[in-house]
Amino acid sequence: MYTLVAALLCMLNVNAQLSNDSLEYRLQPDSARTGAIDLSIHSFNYLRNYEFFNEFQDGYTLYGTQLEPQLVYYAHPRLVLSAGIHLRKDFGNEGIYKTYPLFSIKYGNRRTSLIAGALEGNSQHRFIEPLYDFERKITHPVEYGTQLVVNKPGLFLDAFINWDKMIYKPSGENERIFAGLSTDIGLLRKGRLKLSLPLQALVFHKGGQIDTLDKPIQTLINAAGGLRLSYKTDGFVRSISTENYILAFKDSSPDKQLAYSGGSGIYLNAGLDTRYGTLAASYWHASQYLAVAGMPVFQSVSQKLNKEGYASKKRSLLFLRYAYQQMLVPGLHLDFRVEPLWDVSGQSSGKLDFYHSLFLVYKHSFRLAREKQ
Repeated sequence: MYTLVAALLCMLNVNAQLSNDSLEYRLQPDSARTGAIDLSIHSFNYLRNYEFFNEFQDGYTLYGTQLEPQLVYYAHPRLVLSAGIHLRKDFGNEGIYKTYPLFSIKYGNRRTSLIAGALEGNSQHRFIEPLYDFERKITHPVEYGTQLVVNKPGLFLDAFINWDKMIYKPSGENERIFAGLSTDIGLLRKGRLKLSLPLQALVFHKGGQIDTLDKPIQTLINAAGGLRLSYKTDGFVRSISTENYILAFKDSSPDKQLAYSGGSGIYLNAGLDTRYGTLAASYWHASQYLAVAGMPVFQSVSQKLNKEGYASKKRSLLFLRYAYQQMLVPGLHLDFRVEPLWDVSGQSSGKLDFYHSLFLVYKHSFRLAREKQ
């Protein structure tokens, strides 16, 4: 059955994941704005509901809004500085759930940026879900560290260090660090046809030398590589494409603490983009696969309440995905998604698992002042 599903998906064609372009917000150096001070507004409103009955991920709802107001100073044609705050309000909970300060400095141009401070993080890394859970845009909205981003027609590259948890002296905790690389290298562009090579890697390290010598050091590595092929069409169907990956997991810790020390998976995807939305299918088959930041349902060890530690060496899942994405007015984006899934490895509860999302995103900058020339 697995061979048949894989063959069908390879014969069909769409993006491995639904497009997240409307969710990205990047402040770039701009020679036309040199000397200007802008107020940047990024509002992300979310409803993400999981109707899950499987043994690996809980069913729950995330419903709320996030607001990022920032002052942005275009100090030089190749330099921009920003400072602001990130506010997260979860509906049904009193007060503001969490706040994060936002400070960053970016050097470069519209195609290449070197960033220090608050990173262009979470969904903007463009990782696939088995490697990096899309939900982290809600639960881990701000990342700090250093980042290099190249975004050209034939190349996307995002190399970063996210210092997730630092420690002070004395400390009984471990520091936590993510180091990542996400790239899409163009191989062929001829007319409406485009072929590229996506390569992704994420390394998680937990350790430190301040009062934590008695705690185990952990280093986990996830990597993925594949091919992406797309073809633009005319009419009701606007494009077709295919995007397929081989993934690997490795526990490089001195003292292994996890159920598995290594594993692998395949992630096959198919579908089409139409005038009335995107329809896609995905097939996941893995053996002993784990990922610290990956979506729990893809993994071989459960993260469900009262099921922590439950393991299943083999995992096979089939997803259907529909998304309707539309710009309502300039700067305001609507994104609606429905994603049912089936456990086809024989471990199903018998109930349909699905998750759906509704995002409303507004992003705009307003001129406050400009230096006299």
